[in-house]
Amino acid sequence: MRMRKFGSMLLWTVVLVLLPMAAFAEDGSGGGSWGYALGAGLAVGLAGLGCGIGQGLTAGNTTAGIARNPGAAGAMFTNFILGMVLIESIAIYGLVIAFLLQGKI
Repeated sequence: MRMRKFGSMLLWTVVLVLLPMAAFAEDGSGGGSWGYALGAGLAVGLAGLGCGIGQGLTAGNTTAGIARNPGAAGAMFTNFILGMVLIESIAIYGLVIAFLLQGKI
């Protein structure tokens, strides 16, 4: 029953997403910047999602490591900050790509 409900929800989501595209279809004379807008949104969204997951795992594992071995907290904290900076740079790359794509709209 649950899978059937999920399948129905997925089908209606696809229909509601694709229906406006068909209604506003152009005659092929140019335009159509919706792909750039979709790409910009996906760039920011997926970069944010990936960074959020990565930062959560990093913070959780560092906290667990410090709880197991408090004497190594200094070395772990340095690696933790370096890891967070590198993870956050991925989100900034996604934001830059989104701005570049937005400039094409």
